[in-house]
Amino acid sequence: MLRDLHKPSAPMKAALSSCRRHFLSSLIFSALMNVLYIGPVLYMLQIYDRVVTGQGRLTLFFLTVIIIFAIGTLALLEQVRSRLLVRASIRFDRQLSGLLLDTALSGRGSTGEAMNKQILREFDALRQALTGPTILSIFDFPWSPIYVLVCFLIHPAIAAMAVVGGGALLFIALCNERRTNAPLKQANDAANKAYVSQEQTIAGAEVIRALGMRNALVRRHLLERRTMLNLQAGASFAGGHYVAISKFIRLALQSLALGLGAWLAINNQISAGAIFASSFLVGRALAPIDQLLGAWRSVVHARASYGTLNDLLAARDADIALTRLPAPKGHIAVEHLTCFNPGQERPVLADVNFTVEPGEVIAIVGPSGAGKSTLLRMLSGAARPLRGSIRYDGADMQDWDSERLAGFVGYLPQDTSLFAGTIKENIARFGNYLSDEEEAIDDAVIEAARLSGAHDMIQQLPGGYNLTLDWGGRGLSAGQAQRVGLARALYGGPPLVFLDEPNAHLDAEGEVRLVATLADLKKRNASVIIVAHRMGILGVVDKIMVMRDGRVEAFGGRDDVLGRLKAIRSEERPAPQTAEGQAP
Repeated sequence: MLRDLHKPSAPMKAALSSCRRHFLSSLIFSALMNVLYIGPVLYMLQIYDRVVTGQGRLTLFFLTVIIIFAIGTLALLEQVRSRLLVRASIRFDRQLSGLLLDTALSGRGSTGEAMNKQILREFDALRQALTGPTILSIFDFPWSPIYVLVCFLIHPAIAAMAVVGGGALLFIALCNERRTNAPLKQANDAANKAYVSQEQTIAGAEVIRALGMRNALVRRHLLERRTMLNLQAGASFAGGHYVAISKFIRLALQSLALGLGAWLAINNQISAGAIFASSFLVGRALAPIDQLLGAWRSVVHARASYGTLNDLLAARDADIALTRLPAPKGHIAVEHLTCFNPGQERPVLADVNFTVEPGEVIAIVGPSGAGKSTLLRMLSGAARPLRGSIRYDGADMQDWDSERLAGFVGYLPQDTSLFAGTIKENIARFGNYLSDEEEAIDDAVIEAARLSGAHDMIQQLPGGYNLTLDWGGRGLSAGQAQRVGLARALYGGPPLVFLDEPNAHLDAEGEVRLVATLADLKKRNASVIIVAHRMGILGVVDKIMVMRDGRVEAFGGRDDVLGRLKAIRSEERPAPQTAEGQAP
């Protein structure tokens, strides 16, 4: 069912192997059930050929008891098989869902941000195909030849009819695959794009209402859905054509088998009971093929999902066990750092080089679009550079386990990025889900809040540290959210602190508190790099980096760089004009 199943990534192989026992047991139960499906055929033959002709009441009684027992066993096996597949579904989910989320969040996959946002939707499509009705059709498919063989025992002509019908259905399935594979993939891609776009729009509903964008965006999403529906309709029309033909052939053959059986019975080649048995057996032989054709859309979606997930997990296969490096002291060395935005030829950062010593506070200044925020994202590990290296205490960032390194990094992005949960959980980086040491977490949260100057502000909020925020930190003002985000960055006393415009939403009092926080970080020997547009924090800065067009234009001591900037501005300022327009 799945393309390239013989080349699964290690996590995918392990997950499938963990469910092997469930699949094998389901396959065995499917075999037993298909054997029991022959029971009604035998019952029918005995009723017409023995009971009716011989008036065998006692035979009828025992045959009825046996068939009831067989049907009850069949129902029990169906229930057990269903439970096995449910268990397999749960096990498969436990094996892979966490790895997929972790890999998507780590940014190691090559599937793109849009696909990462709905990776579990793709996983659920694969999981349901592997543990739902589709796999049952596959389990039943090998029994089609067995039913043909039983047809042969009744009469070769009946078997020939079943073989011809099965061949016709397989040909239709092949045509269906060729005709619908590409359209279904396009429809699935369009659906994924539409869903992600809608999620992003709903997340920004407040801005949309404020700017009067609702009607425009509704129109946009309707156009996206129209594209999606047109592609789905085209694929469904093509597939529905083959499904209809398949169903016509199966039902027609069942009726023709009845007619053929009657013709053979008239000619005394089979018994009267075999007439109805022929129709039943031909139907059972063709049913798995027909069911598989009806489920073809889910098969195609599952195959595409498998490829996507396998590619994502393959990035994890390439990871090796990294040596546990000692905690960094704060020395940062950036060497030839270069990166591009997708689809752009001009680099966002171009050959950036600088070093930072422990205890230094560096301010990065420059016009919008100079690459300041991108540089901070690279330094914090939020994004990975295309070329060049970032070294902490001499060790390349790539040599660190990213999750362990993050424990030594404090990062405040430009948009704060608080998450749904309590203020305490946000500051603690949701570490309470990994540790039961609540008291230690509480102490570290309060210490970070005090260092950032947010402690008093948080206590004034309803619920204090236990105030529950919505997505994006809704429930706080921009300034409050920024102070909570700063506390989160300082949680655990990281020696590497990266702050992107930490004073953008602060009032004068908050900015004074921020300067005090930076002074405290210097005393703790932490290395601090700040992107700044407001100059109120320059008093505590050791060095200034000036960036323009993705390059470092100047880097050095604060007073030296400020002096050079003032000199440049003086040279660029036009000379004063006299009344006659001449320079004095």
